[in-house]
Amino acid sequence: MSKQSGLGDNLYIAGTNLSGDITTVGNIGGGPAVLTNTGIDKAAYERIGGVRDGRLEMSSWWNPALSHPVLSTLPTADVHMMYCRGTTLGSPAATIVAKQPNYDGTRGNDGSFTFSVAAQANGYGLEWGYLLTAGQRTDSAATNGAGVDFGLGSYPLFNGQALYGAQAYLQVFAFTGTDATIKVQDSADNVSFADVPGLTFTTVTAGPGVQRIATASNQTVRRYLRCTTTTTGGFTNCVFAVTAIRNDVATTF
Repeated sequence: MSKQSGLGDNLYIAGTNLSGDITTVGNIGGGPAVLTNTGIDKAAYERIGGVRDGRLEMSSWWNPALSHPVLSTLPTADVHMMYCRGTTLGSPAATIVAKQPNYDGTRGNDGSFTFSVAAQANGYGLEWGYLLTAGQRTDSAATNGAGVDFGLGSYPLFNGQALYGAQAYLQVFAFTGTDATIKVQDSADNVSFADVPGLTFTTVTAGPGVQRIATASNQTVRRYLRCTTTTTGGFTNCVFAVTAIRNDVATTF
């Protein structure tokens, strides 16, 4: 794959598409803290991984009808954010469950009015995965999405299976109907799919809304993943986005 720009990206926060109000994304980072544990018998540093962390920083234009009502509340509860590096099926996406401690405004001499927001991970760190929806997806009835290839899987077999489970994030932007169940399925051949234990979201009955779910840490997850919707009472409009993260190596939260 050739190099790409950051054109055409999206940013979803708390079940709202704020992409049109975001001017820059300044920091998308995370991972384990690096702990130095060098013994006196060593001639070079030794390090091990510590506590996982993550952050997502951005600047937003002043928009009293969209971004301001979402960002200005500074909730004490967790905020879910999803950054989409492109909005095609299988595009990389960074997701975070975080605290939002600030909403700092700056009025420039040129007349601009922008706000800085920093989200600090709470509990899971920042997670990079792939979109199982092409950005926002709209279903009007139960639908099976297309599969996304997550690669060769875990060492040493590299046979398409990951051995260390998976996580998935859901953002629901709008919903009309009685209920919709959104779930992630896997497949070895991109033809025959089955539900992944632990990757069925709580039934959606209203929007907006957000969820994070995870399998057991030793769950086997096959090569191809897709997002599917089912219903019991029916729905006519469900606008949502789903990102999945498959753990090809052992991961602890």
